[in-house]
Amino acid sequence: MGYICSEETEELIEAVREFCNHEVREQAKEYDRTGEWPKEIYDKAMEMQLHMLDIPEAYGGLGLDKLSIAAILEEMAKADAGFALTFSVSNIGLKSVFMAGTEAQKKKFCDTIISGKFSGFALTEPQAGSDAAAGRTTARKDGDSYVLNGRKCFITNGGVAGIYVVTAMTDKSKGIKGMSAFLVEDGTPGFTYGKHEDKMGIRGSRTCDLVFDDCRIPAENLLGKEGEGFRIAMQTLDVSRTFIGCMAVGIAQRAMEEAIAYGKERIQFGKPIVSNQAIAFKLADMEIQIETARQIVAHACTLMEMGRPYGKESAIAKAYGGDVAMKVTSEAVQIFGGYGYSREYPVEKLMRDAKIYQIFEGTNEIQRVVIANHLLKEY
Repeated sequence: MGYICSEETEELIEAVREFCNHEVREQAKEYDRTGEWPKEIYDKAMEMQLHMLDIPEAYGGLGLDKLSIAAILEEMAKADAGFALTFSVSNIGLKSVFMAGTEAQKKKFCDTIISGKFSGFALTEPQAGSDAAAGRTTARKDGDSYVLNGRKCFITNGGVAGIYVVTAMTDKSKGIKGMSAFLVEDGTPGFTYGKHEDKMGIRGSRTCDLVFDDCRIPAENLLGKEGEGFRIAMQTLDVSRTFIGCMAVGIAQRAMEEAIAYGKERIQFGKPIVSNQAIAFKLADMEIQIETARQIVAHACTLMEMGRPYGKESAIAKAYGGDVAMKVTSEAVQIFGGYGYSREYPVEKLMRDAKIYQIFEGTNEIQRVVIANHLLKEY
């Protein structure tokens, strides 16, 4: 672990590691095969309060610092990326609420999660992926309510969350300045779910559409003011991208560890394949890339804690972490050879899990746009 944490945090990380090794790592294989929702695993994780990491102590949570959360999420991702993602995404909505919500909204949101439910963050739509401003979901003010109509897609925790942060257009004529954000609770009339996506990887997480058909919510569920939804969403993503990066690091770390263990046992030409410089150098490059990715995550977390700008660093953490995860897992499959292509061995799953980390929370191409824009402003 390349993070420098307090002794108390190290003890917590070790407890999470033990839990993941006994309750997640092997069990995740079957759920990866079936695509079923591993409710019993999540229930056990909630007994450890892993759903409360980011909730401030004043609201009943653990109130951990950003670096500690990153270290814990990395450990969770080593066991199963979908498992880690479920908890990480649940924290995304929390970030939106604490950026723009009222005291009542903050308490309601935290109470919902503490009670044993997840949350979701709904921005993406069928026609609005990287171009979030092209969203077609609308929210019409009607007395003391808003009426939502539209569809969100690829929503992590969709169908299993108790509360969602949802963006919708309150005034299409204003473009991004006409986007607003709302809290929508599971079970609200007019709010239903589409099918669960049969995904390539992260199959231990739930992903589905959210459908709004004259869904009426109280006006008090508006986050911030009308027209602030795009800003809230972008600031939320600035934070969450760092934690996408740390989970990508976890996937890569596991892949390297598996490659080393296999390389020590695999004998060719009378010696372990790790004795060959070609393989040893692959492992060295893996370590260089993983530790570099980990340290930009740590740097972004430190900037957040200090209250300094971190948007560029968070984008770097996400883009570089996702690229490293894909490269390292691909090399791990190569080291395993034919066995790496078999589902009997773990690295093919890691490679499938890694791919999405180059795509969601803003594709790595979009991250480079974000980074370039920061550079042009700085210089």
